Amino acid sequence: MGLAGIRIILVEPAGPLNLGSIARVMKNFGLSDLVLVNPQCDRSSTEALNMAVRAKKILASAVIVDTLPQALQGCVRAIATIGRDYDGELPVENPRQVFPWLLAEPEKPVALIFGREDRGLTNQEINYAQKLVFIPTNPQYSSLNLATAVSICCYELSQIAENFINQDIQTSETASLDMIEPYYQELESLLLSIGYLYPHTAASRMEKFRHLYNRAHLKTGEVGMLRGILKQVQWAIENHHQK
Repeated sequence: MGLAGIRIILVEPAGPLNLGSIARVMKNFGLSDLVLVNPQCDRSSTEALNMAVRAKKILASAVIVDTLPQALQGCVRAIATIGRDYDGELPVENPRQVFPWLLAEPEKPVALIFGREDRGLTNQEINYAQKLVFIPTNPQYSSLNLATAVSICCYELSQIAENFINQDIQTSETASLDMIEPYYQELESLLLSIGYLYPHTAASRMEKFRHLYNRAHLKTGEVGMLRGILKQVQWAIENHHQK
């Protein structure tokens, strides 16, 4: 589901320009699930539509509900955005710390909650979230425009999601330990036969080779290539002796 499974929830948004801008930035970063809790402006107003540009469908398909619990229905994880003056009990984290947790449920809906432009979320609304996020800003002027806050969060989510995808690709290609072990055995045998290793120091030397290859995170194809080199070297040695 990825980014498409992230639900952007706006509690009582009042500015149509903000609403249109948020729809646009959601489309920019591949998000489409927008929920409005008791909106104080018209999502179909000229101002909202003009700001949305090519993201008018996101505005049109936005779900409107009366309460935050209704907006969170079906979600398995939720993060609420808060301002600098929060003094509650939940720990406050920055986007890069907490968003990986939100994306760790790729097959189920999750939510990112934004409060009102003028006063954010109430304590009761914050209690519906499992984690809190704060966007670090200049302490002398920490107030962020709602659309700007959503934009920053969407960007951070997209970057973290891309890292997850890259990690999955790398993991799927990484050679398993039982695939690498025969290579170590063949390497040790060859190095002993050519006198590079000595029986009484082979174990410690091979440990260094293991550490070297472990840092390389060998892929399946790379292990096959290395084993092919060993076989060719062994063939060359044997044929050289026969001549």
